Parts: sequence; structure tokens; C-alpha cells
Amino acid sequence: MSRLQALRELPDRELLSIHCAGDPDAFGELFRRHRDRMWALALRITHDPEIAADAVQEAFIAAFRGSGSFRGEAAVTTWLHRIVVNSSLDRLRQIKPVAQLPDADLRVLADPADHHRSVDTRIDVRAALDQLPEGQRMALVLVDMHGLSIAEAARVLSIAEGTVKSRCSRGRAAMVPLLGLSTSSDKAVIPPRKEPMASP
Repeated sequence: MSRLQALRELPDRELLSIHCAGDPDAFGELFRRHRDRMWALALRITHDPEIAADAVQEAFIAAFRGSGSFRGEAAVTTWLHRIVVNSSLDRLRQIKPVAQLPDADLRVLADPADHHRSVDTRIDVRAALDQLPEGQRMALVLVDMHGLSIAEAARVLSIAEGTVKSRCSRGRAAMVPLLGLSTSSDKAVIPPRKEPMASP
């Protein structure tokens, strides 16, 4: 087995550990292993492939340089998610000010399978997400689209777990009228009155 093949057998934490110890190839394996998922996350935040690519590049550079700050309190992927989220939001702020789904699942955006059936839903959900406050949108992207647990999302966003739950709940509720959905009782959802949205 070659050295690079051996690195591919190692868990994330060990790769990061030997990277910090000076291994020249360990971080490259982490990048290879997680770059596509991190790019998908950045793309869902920025909605622009070029901005997403820049954000991911900056995020992995920051992770490479700041790997010594990883304390092992969360998974390496959670740590990377946090860095990518921050990098993506920083990129958006440089360009412009950063301005319950009843049994529905935002993972339709994360799963490209059955493209023809889901493409309209993808467009509608993306447009609805764009209308949410940043805090609610980020919570839904991480929990409903990327499948992170409430605890993991809380660590990524550096907020309390209860805040993540609240933002997800409020975001899902806000998306019901935006998507023209019905409640479980099949009654039409009455859109809320237009009021300024408070910061989540």
C-alpha cells in the first residue's frame, strides 16, 4: 500500500493531527475528501459558483493555517463547515449587504437524483430561502439541506442549540406561504402581514 493510500484509510482527526505534526500530505487528503461537500455548502450560501469556489479556497487556506486551533470538541467536518460558512458570508458581505414546512424536506435541494421531478421544487425552495433572514436561512441550509444535527449546526454557527431550533422552526413556518403550501389540515395558509423582519 502506498503512503497516499494509507492516508486515505485514516480518520479525519488523525489526518489533522499528523498535519499539525508536519506531515506534508495529510491536509491534502482532507481537502480531497471534503472539498465537494464544502463547495456545495458554499454554493447554497452564495448562489454563485465562482464566489463559492473562492470562498472554499479561502476556507481551506484558513483551515490549513489555523489547524492548530482545532480542539477536538467537534467533528473535523463540523469545524470545516464553520470555516466555510464564515468564508462564504464574508465573501457575500464584500459584494452586497447581507440582507414550518409541513412534513416537507429541504433535502430536495441537496439531492440531485430525479432531477426532472424536483427541478421546479428546487427553484421554488431556493427563491423562498432567499427571502428569509440570514440567520434562519443558514440554520435551514445546515440542518435541512446538509443534514447536520441541531448540535452540529449550533457549533458551526456559534449559537445555542435552542437558537438553531427556533430559527429552523421560524424559517420553515415562513416558507409555508412563500411556497404556497397547505397546512396538515389542508387549509390554505394565510400569508403573514408584511412587517419588518426582526433579526433572528
